[in-house]
Amino acid sequence: MKNLHKNLAGILAISLLLLSCGPSQKVTSSWKNPNFKAEKKYTKIFISSMSSNQKVKITLEDEMAAAAQSKGYQVVKSQDVFRPTFTKETSPDKDVMLAKIRELGCDLIFTVTLVDKQSETRYVPGASMYAPFPGYGYGYRGYYNYWSPMMYDPGYYTTDKTYFMEGDLFDVASENMIWSVQTETYNPSSIEKFSKDLTQLMLERAEKDLKIK
Repeated sequence: MKNLHKNLAGILAISLLLLSCGPSQKVTSSWKNPNFKAEKKYTKIFISSMSSNQKVKITLEDEMAAAAQSKGYQVVKSQDVFRPTFTKETSPDKDVMLAKIRELGCDLIFTVTLVDKQSETRYVPGASMYAPFPGYGYGYRGYYNYWSPMMYDPGYYTTDKTYFMEGDLFDVASENMIWSVQTETYNPSSIEKFSKDLTQLMLERAEKDLKIK
């Protein structure tokens, strides 16, 4: 009987592991401006995470900046130029922001934005899983020994979170969008890992779409 419970628990554990092994982040779509010319020389990028959460903003901008610098670009982060406490009501006018970005000599703007967040609560069963009791007719002792493990290994509810992000690249001179990418992130384990993985994901797609290295 104990072996049966162990086998059932093992099956459940493997099933849950397989369900959780899919990629936690993926690109859902991307777009490239058909007028973009890869041979145009860009040297300096202004990076902005459009988030009111300062830890998320700083971590994302730091990761994006490091990735851009590794490709030979100069970088300016919005956290170093505009005060971190601005709100929708007190944020700088877009013309003021563009003037400052141009004053800093940036020829590209890259923004990262959370466009949507979805939550879904689901039930996770315990280590035991239901199977018909094979000992009917053998008395209460056998019945109790079979079912009692479930009393002490209950399931629980957990909330899955999916984040939908968008990255947009703009030419400062024309203000035209060059490229856009949308991603989906499932249950990120930490802001740091989320930022690092998102940066890598967007960078790989940019290199593919824009033919840049």
